[in-house]
Amino acid sequence: MSKELVQQQFGANAAAYLTSTVHAKGASLARLVELVSPRQDWIALDVATGAGHTAAVFAPHVAKVVASDLTPEMLEQVKKLAAEKGIANMETALADAEALPFPDRSFDLVTCRIAPHHFPSIEKFLGEVNRVLKPGGTFALVDNVSPDAETTPGFSAVELKEAAAAYNAFEKLRDPSHGRALDTAEWLSLMAKVGLKLVHHEHAPKGMDFQSWVKTMNVPAEAVPRLASMLDQASPALRAFLKPTNDDGKRGFTLDELIAIARRPA
Repeated sequence: MSKELVQQQFGANAAAYLTSTVHAKGASLARLVELVSPRQDWIALDVATGAGHTAAVFAPHVAKVVASDLTPEMLEQVKKLAAEKGIANMETALADAEALPFPDRSFDLVTCRIAPHHFPSIEKFLGEVNRVLKPGGTFALVDNVSPDAETTPGFSAVELKEAAAAYNAFEKLRDPSHGRALDTAEWLSLMAKVGLKLVHHEHAPKGMDFQSWVKTMNVPAEAVPRLASMLDQASPALRAFLKPTNDDGKRGFTLDELIAIARRPA
């Protein structure tokens, strides 16, 4: 998975993310602000901001927020969102999550929501987060995770490993720029490895409408039945994780989001 592919996928579908309910109004947005308790004198950075929804929800609570993304078309959507909402303290920056173009110890808060599963190296990303945070600064994460013993209890390690591989294949068929959704233990281990100290983590279910999910990324028509079949034929472990539904042809499923708060030690 290349960064050029990420730019192509999200550049072509940037406008859809401005109006995507999951991204614009997901329950994890309000919960993230609640857990972070931002301060009015903070300078914040939102990495892989997409259409800017996370940056926008933090903007009223901080002095300034920088909305950064790898895709120029997404940053144009951020500017539209800021104009629509009358946000004056939000600016944009073209930035690679694994090589952030900011000095050391620049930010009181770094956020990243529903994006790292696209990053080639999450460890490099977390290292950059730690670098640009001020001592005592806060990192706030939301991302989809793969099934593991914490999210999907009652299955063997082998069953969960197979379910995780199948889940990531499901996501990648829908969006070729999908890399891999880590499981919770992987996230916590990598945070500790780069020097970030975990403060809190929890999981939040996220109900997905199948048709909206495929439409947001403009999935080719021939791939849609394959995706539906993957839901129908899911293993018991993957079914327990995704909880697929099919009510008179209206398909749905549930993703699991990890919400984690960590700090750079003072």
